[in-house]
Amino acid sequence: MDISYILNLLGEDRDKYYNAIAPPVIQSSNFAFDTVAALRSAFGNEKSAHLYTRGNNPTVEILRKKIAALAGADDSLILGSGAAAMATAVIAQVQQGDHIVCIRKPYSWTDKLCRIILSRFGVETTFVAGTSPADYFDAAKPNTKLFILESPNTFTYELQDLAAISTFAKSKNITTIIDNTYCSPIGQRCIEMGIDIEVHSASKYLNGHSDIIAGVIIGNNDHISKIYRSEFMNLGAIISPHDAWLMLRGLRTLPIRLKQIGETTAKVVSFLEDHSAVEQVLYPFSKTNPQLELAKKQMLWPGGLLSIVLKTEDISKVENFCESLTFFKMAVSWGGHESLIMPACAFYPTEHTGHRTYPPNLVRLYIGLEESTALIEDLKQALVCIV
Repeated sequence: MDISYILNLLGEDRDKYYNAIAPPVIQSSNFAFDTVAALRSAFGNEKSAHLYTRGNNPTVEILRKKIAALAGADDSLILGSGAAAMATAVIAQVQQGDHIVCIRKPYSWTDKLCRIILSRFGVETTFVAGTSPADYFDAAKPNTKLFILESPNTFTYELQDLAAISTFAKSKNITTIIDNTYCSPIGQRCIEMGIDIEVHSASKYLNGHSDIIAGVIIGNNDHISKIYRSEFMNLGAIISPHDAWLMLRGLRTLPIRLKQIGETTAKVVSFLEDHSAVEQVLYPFSKTNPQLELAKKQMLWPGGLLSIVLKTEDISKVENFCESLTFFKMAVSWGGHESLIMPACAFYPTEHTGHRTYPPNLVRLYIGLEESTALIEDLKQALVCIV
């Protein structure tokens, strides 16, 4: 994989647009033809032709080529959000009476898709821990059509053995879809490990600037063509040409951003693991992670997202900790230039006493592009609220 070629040259036919270094935003919704024969040809090959922007747009097409190449795949589709990408990819694989095996605690909209939406149409889902490949093997049924993975997930970071699960799935003619947002396509080579379809919330690392919402579906020609012809075209959850252009801009710096984030995160994790106010650090490459060897085996990049369990059950102290931070902004999402914090206690009313998916002293941190010394000092002064 020649990342420099992919990010700077692939798909950029500059002689078609005045040799401009940055490709133009082709904002047109519609494209004209000189002959009926040319129009007829476009109708027969809309995924590659330029007929109507809902199907294929020249600016979006450049992005599609780069994303597919980064993942080592044939093709990709760009959608208006990560939720749209996962829903479109999943719906294309199942019909009434089918069965899905899905990782437990996936991205919340994947969970709702399986539990609420698909169940209304007669598609059953079994949720499994997934930390052992046998979790998937044992849950499979004769009518299982799809395995959904997310390795690691984005709050507690459990991993699945991608090669083992994909090998079993192929032997049973089961399609595999993974949400690989945590790692990015260059941080974890899912297609090369046998996964059929890779999905990302491109609002995160792939764009990297916290200014667009987007999603991608990546796979071989057969899988992408199947999704394109039906669900992608019918649901119409496309990205705008301008947002595709912004994502192309963000993609240029992907490797250097990931390198900086990875180096800074390692320093922050080391600090937190030794702090008296922190009960546990949840992170794939933490020295205390029971799946550390699997992380080293299949992840090429450690990621900038981690969680900590604070040594307190007092929600007011957790809130004070979060509100005392300066560099860490309290917000959802992640993957941009700014460091973020997301406390699990915000998911519930303060007086909530029922079941919680995550404990109230669990706090997720995203490490951005600030200097490690600034972030560590910020955490150090805020953690005084816990001690």
